[in-house]
Amino acid sequence: EVHIVESGGGLVQTGGSLRLSCTVSGFSFDDYAIGWFRRVPGKEREGVSCFNRGDGSTYHADSVKGRFAISSDNAKNTVYLQMNSLKSEDTAIYYCAAGQTLHSLVVATPDYWGQGTQVTVSS
Repeated sequence: EVHIVESGGGLVQTGGSLRLSCTVSGFSFDDYAIGWFRRVPGKEREGVSCFNRGDGSTYHADSVKGRFAISSDNAKNTVYLQMNSLKSEDTAIYYCAAGQTLHSLVVATPDYWGQGTQVTVSS
């Protein structure tokens, strides 16, 4: 059974940093593309950062390039999203997700995702 649990969200001022964590069980990072997407009420879901270890591909939204970084710790079955230089437009619920391809995480529907963690950036 697959479980995905996000943590690390919170309230931060503009220009600050947060690190989100995503602990997974029930599958291997080698079997799925994994990463983060975010959602703001009333707006479409936006893929943020993700990777596919199977084919070595990665994706970062233009809006976060140079500010966000995705990494993983296989020993802990955990994926991280380091968010720096946060802006008010980064305010959203952030979800960790897994899918067969990067496309499923960025555009289509992931196979699995967690309950989300709220990130609020105040000006």
